[in-house]
Amino acid sequence: MSFLYPRLLAGQAAPLFEEYKALPVSELTARFAVSHDSAVYVATGGDRVSPDRLRELRKAVLELAEHAGFPHPPDRSGKADFDLRVAALLHDEMGMVPAEAASRDVWSFLALVLLPDVAFWRYPRPPGDRVLGTDLTRHVFGRLWWRAQLVRSPDEAEPYGALHILGEAAFDQIYARREALGGSPHLVRSILRVWNDLDRRGLNERDTLRDFLKRLLRLAPFVLFDGIEEASLDAELRYVAQESVDAQRPRTVPATPAVSASPASPAEVVREAGTGASPASSGDEGERAKRRLTSVEICAGSGAQALGLERAGFDPVLLIDAKADACFTIARNRPHWEVVCMDLLEFHTEMRPEVKGVDLLSGGLPRVKSTAGISTSQDADERRVLRASVALACSMRPRAVLLENLPGLVQSPDFAADRAWIQHSLEEAGYRTDWRVLNAADFGVPQNRSSGFLVALQEPLFSRFSWPEPSGSRPPTVGQALGDSMASGGWTGAAAWARAANSIAPALVGGSENRGGADLGPTGSKKAWAALGVNGDSLGDAPPGPDFPEDATPKLTVCQAAMIQSIPEGWAFHGRKTSTYRQIGHAMPPPLAEAVGRALAQALRT
Repeated sequence: MSFLYPRLLAGQAAPLFEEYKALPVSELTARFAVSHDSAVYVATGGDRVSPDRLRELRKAVLELAEHAGFPHPPDRSGKADFDLRVAALLHDEMGMVPAEAASRDVWSFLALVLLPDVAFWRYPRPPGDRVLGTDLTRHVFGRLWWRAQLVRSPDEAEPYGALHILGEAAFDQIYARREALGGSPHLVRSILRVWNDLDRRGLNERDTLRDFLKRLLRLAPFVLFDGIEEASLDAELRYVAQESVDAQRPRTVPATPAVSASPASPAEVVREAGTGASPASSGDEGERAKRRLTSVEICAGSGAQALGLERAGFDPVLLIDAKADACFTIARNRPHWEVVCMDLLEFHTEMRPEVKGVDLLSGGLPRVKSTAGISTSQDADERRVLRASVALACSMRPRAVLLENLPGLVQSPDFAADRAWIQHSLEEAGYRTDWRVLNAADFGVPQNRSSGFLVALQEPLFSRFSWPEPSGSRPPTVGQALGDSMASGGWTGAAAWARAANSIAPALVGGSENRGGADLGPTGSKKAWAALGVNGDSLGDAPPGPDFPEDATPKLTVCQAAMIQSIPEGWAFHGRKTSTYRQIGHAMPPPLAEAVGRALAQALRT
């Protein structure tokens, strides 16, 4: 029998989340309930879960939390043990079918009504997606149910035993490839069986798993994994896994008469890859200029900034973002890049020792507001990310730091206190800092988009750095950038529209997760778009067709929004229209990232 669970809709969940963020766990315990006045059920598909069953579920989860130290803050091992036990419990006891478990509103009810104390104990001061269910791969309870759904083997003595094979970071690697790999329980269970039996002695398990999954990803377009019976699938995956093991085994470098060879460090291998350079030739200026540099990208979004930095010579060792759709976008376009989908506040350098000492730490951070005239809670999450980013720079010790945010953070007196603590923190870590506002239009982007930048380098690198100069050429107008696209559907008014759209675009506004659907921004931005002949009230699904009136104002499509950002046509986005537009609107135009990246690369290579 399947059960239907109460659903707490977004309009009721959001204010409850804001209220509960400020409450201690003891107060939240007093707030738990088995019903809510605003909760709803779907009309059909099972029996409504009873209040008594909800009480039993709460009691069972609470017992596991108490085993991990509740209400006192859990340590890392306590969190891991709690997650494993709760994953099996929720999947086994809730009696939900996947269609019911796919509803974010069900998980909002569990986290805000039935188990608010446990939810906020497991994730103190959580971002919204940990509680509101906007991303089920990150929800405090939803992610655990789905992990159990993927690994459960009903014929085994311990149906959920495979949960212990991989940790959360490893499951994130599978989630990041969900479209091709992680959506098939049959395939995931085979991956776990093969991985569990693999001889991984002497290997970096994270790198080996990443290589294994990438090899499977290359097979995915040609193999119907779900159509292969279990034993044959295990045999096929065992062969692929062994290839990964062999590739990861240390290889002996034969000595030459002239040089006594020794194994290169991982950083040396990355930096010399593709250059043809050897340590003996490192003094050659031409070879040095070709050397690829390493980076870590935080708040990576859709990868547009990392794409620009890639063009400038940086290869990311790791990219981190909290939004699943953004992570899937990066993985779709750069399968060889390693993406971790997690909250930056939960990341620390010890999780990934290879990030220490990379050439560059970069990130386009969530927009902070001036402390003048706002309550401290209005941008608390954004400010926590800002502080975490600076702290990460100090612990990682990259050779250079590049952080992007609003121009006001660089120029406005209202942000003077922020600039002061950021500069002090980085100077204490041995860096010198510089701030600059750059406009993407000065680097060929058809958009009046200014960004504030912070660059930090240690000496003597800092003295070698110079900000990029404008390209000197006029950026294309909106009509020039979008004319062909507007005509592609057969609209007869496209040519006249393109001639009239004779200036660059206003800045695209990605919008907030707390707002509704995608549009082109506040009233002022919509007026600017209207002056260019664009209806900014919402986005279109396709370019205007032959029946569209010649003198009407078309809407932009998400593809056209990407053109305004100078994101290349082949960069594919994951997610629905609103999610895709937000990824685009929040992105740094790649040409601007490339210009700043080249300036940094020149300083780092000199």
